[in-house]
Amino acid sequence: MGNFLTNQQIASLVEAIQSAEEHSTGEIRVHIDSNTETQNAKTAFKVFEKLCMNKTVERNAVLFHVNFEQKYLTIIGDVGIHEKVSQSYWDHLHDYITSEFAKGNYHKALKSAILETGLELKKYFPVKGKNHNELPNEITFS
Repeated sequence: MGNFLTNQQIASLVEAIQSAEEHSTGEIRVHIDSNTETQNAKTAFKVFEKLCMNKTVERNAVLFHVNFEQKYLTIIGDVGIHEKVSQSYWDHLHDYITSEFAKGNYHKALKSAILETGLELKKYFPVKGKNHNELPNEITFS
């Protein structure tokens, strides 16, 4: 991951995802893209679909799509969660992450955003009965 995230920090982010998903039916993924294309938002939507994030039962998956080299972050909340939180929620989260990235706090920013997203998902999609993990928790790369 170059100078952005160590293997230990990546493992810590996976643990944060597991923790964030523990009390909700929502799904959170982080994808780190080293693609040199300039259409990062379009690429993020392709990744969202490729990871089957638009196929969760409650349509409550959230993707953090990061391209460190291009200093680009896209956050995609599927229709279920996006209907519950306003665009200003995503904007606030995006602003926080990018301001921390600017200081070099890559791990801190992503971990905090994952945990905060988990709290939002818990509010709107609490676990009722068995909590099935619909999507893998690992960080993906391209």
